[in-house]
Amino acid sequence: MSCACFTGVLALLIAAPLIAQDTPIPIKVVVVTMFEQGADTGDRPGELQYWVERNHLDRIVPFPQGYHDLRMNGDGVLAVLTGVGTAKSAAAIMALGLDPRFDLTKAYWLVAGIAGIDPARGSLGSAVWAEWVVDGDLAREIDAREIPAGWKTGYLPLRGSTPLADSDALRATRAPYTDDNARRPPFVLKGDTLSSGTFWHGALLNDWAADWVRYHTGGQGVFATTAMEDTGTLQSLTLLAKAKRVDLNRVLVLRTASNFDRPQPGVTPAENLARLKLGMYSAYLPALEAAWRVGDAVVERLVANWQQYRDTTPAGKP
Repeated sequence: MSCACFTGVLALLIAAPLIAQDTPIPIKVVVVTMFEQGADTGDRPGELQYWVERNHLDRIVPFPQGYHDLRMNGDGVLAVLTGVGTAKSAAAIMALGLDPRFDLTKAYWLVAGIAGIDPARGSLGSAVWAEWVVDGDLAREIDAREIPAGWKTGYLPLRGSTPLADSDALRATRAPYTDDNARRPPFVLKGDTLSSGTFWHGALLNDWAADWVRYHTGGQGVFATTAMEDTGTLQSLTLLAKAKRVDLNRVLVLRTASNFDRPQPGVTPAENLARLKLGMYSAYLPALEAAWRVGDAVVERLVANWQQYRDTTPAGKP
């Protein structure tokens, strides 16, 4: 009896915040962040904190079905913290997309997080807008110590039985890696994201990532940044779009460079990886600053010109 009563009370407590309002709140922009180090304000920041403090996301919305309570302001900007990894991001975004308290049909979604970057593509603190988000987890694998001679990796496409083919074109692309971009001041660029549950590091895996992105995009994508959650986020948004809950034409993915994905000359991947701990990346704070500064420029424009962008995207799509 006591167990049944407890279960019933628990169900009511969980369901209470989910009861729909008479009119769902129309959301203009959803900012998707992945981790926070401590509190939402006032301490060492994670990906959410600058958004809360600088965009005045002072309203806390209980979100028991997600990883972290939601934050929003009076201008129609809502921030979600998904948690680290594709499973948590997929669950959190699906839960938000189905939440009856919000009208997300016109909302723009901005993924704003930090990442590792290929030093051939960009510098620390740079901001990278992705056109492709490629899944690095769906694969077949043979331990590198057991791969046949001549294989460059034991990580294979899910439907493949050999590694991604090398070519003269790929070799030519890799040959001039003098990393000029790595020495530039932070800049904004386009480049594609490889989303993987494993934090990988080193020149050989960098080459694999470049091949993997090229293969899965039919040669159209160019690998630039590493990430963990974006395929989970995009998968949920894709399904929510099928259910007419969100609009995929309004999704933007921004990753900013907190660290390089391979070490500088003279340092082994193992030595460098030992230094790469969350919050201790060489450009951790500059990357958080860039994620907010570049992302907020888009958010502010969308909100300020909502009458223009509510029904038509900046690209002219309804």
